[in-house]
Amino acid sequence: MPLNSSQTGAAIRALDSFAIELPSWGFANTGTRFGKFIQLSAATTTAEKIADAAAVHRFTGCCPSVAVHVLWDFPGGVKDVPAVMETARKEGVRIGAINPNVFQDQCYKYGSFGNPDPEVRKAALQHILDSVGIQKAAGSRDLSLWFADGISYPGSGSIRARRQWFIDGLKTVHAALSGDQRMLVEYKPFEPAFYATDIADWGMSYIYSKHAGPRAKVLVDTGHHYQAQNIEQIVAWLLAEDMLGGFHFNDRRYADDDLTLGCIDPYQVFRIFHEICYFEWETGKRADIAYMVDQSHNLKNKIEETIQTANNAQELFVKAAIVDHARLRDEQMKCNLVDAEECLREAFFADVRPVIAEWRKSKGLPVDPLDAFRQSGYTARAEKDRAERNRGAAASYA
Repeated sequence: MPLNSSQTGAAIRALDSFAIELPSWGFANTGTRFGKFIQLSAATTTAEKIADAAAVHRFTGCCPSVAVHVLWDFPGGVKDVPAVMETARKEGVRIGAINPNVFQDQCYKYGSFGNPDPEVRKAALQHILDSVGIQKAAGSRDLSLWFADGISYPGSGSIRARRQWFIDGLKTVHAALSGDQRMLVEYKPFEPAFYATDIADWGMSYIYSKHAGPRAKVLVDTGHHYQAQNIEQIVAWLLAEDMLGGFHFNDRRYADDDLTLGCIDPYQVFRIFHEICYFEWETGKRADIAYMVDQSHNLKNKIEETIQTANNAQELFVKAAIVDHARLRDEQMKCNLVDAEECLREAFFADVRPVIAEWRKSKGLPVDPLDAFRQSGYTARAEKDRAERNRGAAASYA
């Protein structure tokens, strides 16, 4: 059944407002803990990562910014910012969230903010403060914080001491923010720490953020949850508390699998988006959320998978936007369980592809972004230009 005029209007408004940030690291060669699998067309420099992200934006029209990793994209620190920003400007995108890296260097073997060694905690803090400097120089709003900290064996660390060290560190980072800058605190239940992760769930992130200050919000990675966890309930609670700062989009079959958004459970993604749209309808205000992708494109072509994610996100967001919220609330208040559920299901199973196609035409975008990308020859050109460098990288991993 085609959408009615009200649904069509809601769909267009949703498409006009919805923007997704892409990760620079998603376009470079990545792998698992067992090794890397090289793609000859993968980006080998920050400029190439930005170019690839910009290609996704040109074909989808919904990915105008690129999240960056400090150690990987700014090896020279803040002095690299003007060149990176100029590259982004030329490619028609902008620099988005700044991601510090306090998990890669050898000094972080036993943690960063949670490390018993005060010198290591000091080094981690300085790196993040330097990242705030990059954030300011790049005009970026969000500082995205993920920590690998935790303990893997009972008794091998003080849980309460580590909690306090984190509070102290996050407060100091918060004090360095200015203007409209925010810090988003991500959580993850396990890996690489398997006994007690220092920020293991949304409640810990919430408490840390509250201790840090009003610019701190929770970042929800859709893969960072146990199998049975109700992510949309977490989202609803954080919205009610004005503590939802952003998302890292991916999907998972087991845990943090970093798969294409919606490839495993599109209904869950829809339900998450529905809670956001329902909140906005009830309150009459737009939720201030950063929508970001964080996926590990190890096997699929990196740009094609990112286009898939953008397409899936648009489609599922539109489905959530066309839910009849007034009818839903009425059915909920009457405890009409079947009718309330059917209200959601009708929107989820609606074919929104025609209205998305019309929206794309109106914006001068290809109706089928994935096919248009394939027809463009971008991958072949990238492979020709980058193959030698990627083969060299492959040899170094052998």
